[in-house]
Amino acid sequence: MSILAVLEHSGQAWHRMSWETLAAAQQIAAELNTTVSAAVVGTGEGPAAELTGKRLDRVYLVEHELLAQYTPDGYSLALGQLMKRAQPALVLFPHTYQVRDFLPKLATSFGKVAVTDAIAHRVENGAAVFVRQLFQGKVNVDVRFAGEAPNFASLQAGAYRADRVESAEGQPAGIEKFRPEIAATEIRTRPLERFRESQRAVDLTAAEIIVSVGRGIQEAQNIALVQQLADALGAELGASRPICDAGWLPMERQVGSSGQTVAPKMYMAIGISGAIQHLVGMKGSRTVVAINKDANAPIFEVADYGIVGDLFQVVPELVEAVKKVR
Repeated sequence: MSILAVLEHSGQAWHRMSWETLAAAQQIAAELNTTVSAAVVGTGEGPAAELTGKRLDRVYLVEHELLAQYTPDGYSLALGQLMKRAQPALVLFPHTYQVRDFLPKLATSFGKVAVTDAIAHRVENGAAVFVRQLFQGKVNVDVRFAGEAPNFASLQAGAYRADRVESAEGQPAGIEKFRPEIAATEIRTRPLERFRESQRAVDLTAAEIIVSVGRGIQEAQNIALVQQLADALGAELGASRPICDAGWLPMERQVGSSGQTVAPKMYMAIGISGAIQHLVGMKGSRTVVAINKDANAPIFEVADYGIVGDLFQVVPELVEAVKKVR
């Protein structure tokens, strides 16, 4: 039961979620005692060469002039042919906009239904079971594959940690070039400008430290207090949905199921109770610190460190302590 991780890059630069997907593939492969390979679609060996230093059985470089620009027809045809050659049992993807576009078509061509936006997995009876969320994160469901391989799954941003990708031990992975058979007449769409999200003043997904504020701050003018802590830590300022809905901070600062999904080294939740919609957006954080006056707040269930107290007393003391250390 081999695993294939189909990774995504743009302009020779890796998508952050590709490393998360590779880390997940390596972890699942270790639990199933099998091998993992990676596939790169496009032209040029630059991105593929970077993968040879990771713990992989091999790297497939899928090249064709009709793949220079993304099209759902081209990618599904090319990857479908690669599946038939590589014969993987499980194929993993990052849950990006591009993958959402072509993965249903690819899975359907094999008579399969893809498991999308998975947040976790476990191994039972020698098979991977994936966990998905329904109703904006209110319900978790287990999904098991039925039928013969290959099976397909995409992974939610932040569900796995990119820094856990394992490097090769000894001989680096080799690059195997694969040229699919694609005719121009099979490409039914004409590539236009790539979709991009509206420009943000801040990208919380790239922040190593995030200090987020919730309704416990009471009034908009009090956010300046939390901003002082963020400044002292060299952190980005985030927020729960009620703060952004009220217009106290711009929507680009929102963390949660309807905002940004983040995975910083440290996430500080100040005055945030921990509604499931917010937890969905920060569950991949390496270390979670919570400050809330309610000892029973759900945020403490996921926090590594918790302070039960009035944020208006705790935060100023933290600011002073951080300034002294720095």
